[in-house]
Amino acid sequence: MEAVQVETIEGQDHQESKKGTSLLRTCFNGLNALSGVGLLSTSYALSEGGWLSLLLLFAVAVLFFYTGLLLHRCMEANPLIRTYPDIGGAAFGWKGRMFISIFMSLELYFCAVEFLILEGDSFEKLFPNTTLFASTKLSVKQGFTILGALVVLPTTWLKSLGLLSFVSASGVFASIVVICSVFWVGAVDGVGFQERGVLFRKSGLTTAVSMYCYCYCGHAVFPTLRNSMKDRSQFHKVLIACFSLTTLGYGTMAVLGYLMYGQNIMSQVTLNIPLEKISSQIAIYATLINPLSKYALIITPVATSIEEKLPYFLTGRSINIVVRTVLVLSTLTMALTIPFFGSVMSFIGSFLGVVVAILFPCICYLKLSGPWRRLGLELMMLALVLLVGSLIVTVGTYDSVRKIIGDLRSE
Repeated sequence: MEAVQVETIEGQDHQESKKGTSLLRTCFNGLNALSGVGLLSTSYALSEGGWLSLLLLFAVAVLFFYTGLLLHRCMEANPLIRTYPDIGGAAFGWKGRMFISIFMSLELYFCAVEFLILEGDSFEKLFPNTTLFASTKLSVKQGFTILGALVVLPTTWLKSLGLLSFVSASGVFASIVVICSVFWVGAVDGVGFQERGVLFRKSGLTTAVSMYCYCYCGHAVFPTLRNSMKDRSQFHKVLIACFSLTTLGYGTMAVLGYLMYGQNIMSQVTLNIPLEKISSQIAIYATLINPLSKYALIITPVATSIEEKLPYFLTGRSINIVVRTVLVLSTLTMALTIPFFGSVMSFIGSFLGVVVAILFPCICYLKLSGPWRRLGLELMMLALVLLVGSLIVTVGTYDSVRKIIGDLRSE
């Protein structure tokens, strides 16, 4: 009976795969999930840890790529697995499914909050003296944060990842524009690359690692992307392309920003660049596109998780729109309450990002594949990854929460 069920599911998967997204479109979605917002803060992370911390960026990339492959292997081993919570359910039953669902949703939710914070910061940089919100009690940043939420709202109503891939393509293009514009500011517009920086800063190492981890927080979306593909066996190629290209972009931006502003770099490099230059304005406008293009992709798994748990009589297109609208409004409330870009990024990376992207994939893979039953190189590697991940969660979360509390008290 089980064999018949698996065969039936595989047949369904084959039929669904014909309607799925292509390898190229999935790469666009994957690149959009990994690149963008973190691009703006790698320079700040580099200033926190010093030049040697750049090695940690590449180490984090390899680590997160490996755990992405583990998720792919878990899904290959069991055709019943379609989502990230399914992996937890296959490994540990309903408790594993619920645990992963909670952490996955929290990670994606706070990433969406971070996007709205970025929108407010960027708009405030462009229009610091606007009178658009003069008749309200809102500050310029708060007003533009609300405006950003209203703009992204319609994109969340799209349920097809094939359609979202076109939105994702604009986000990938925007990331390239940001890098080129920042380079132009330094090379042509007179800012220069004269800063030497420091070789190593022990005091900022925790912040640097936490922010690097945030840059690769895409694992919660990976199973959804894989399940949307025409040929799911090619997903490892998507991971290779996405991690290689995003790491190249992150490393380039980190070096450019640090050479330009050194220890004076702000949490977003676009907050440093001179606004009167056209290239600077292009960089900031491109920055605004990233959250707009990424928000829907990030919030879709959270919305889908909620919609699947609703009673059968609460289904339909109108209910989906209501659920996604409520999600947008709640993330807007959080963005207005805790508008601290760098501190929130560190918290997401060190706690939610590492738990979802490092600890859960390793634990579930151990359970499903059983390498713990035999001593070997893979078991040793998994144990090392779990140890490193646990260390980042403990130290990084404490440091980021302490900074958020300090920011709230200083307001």
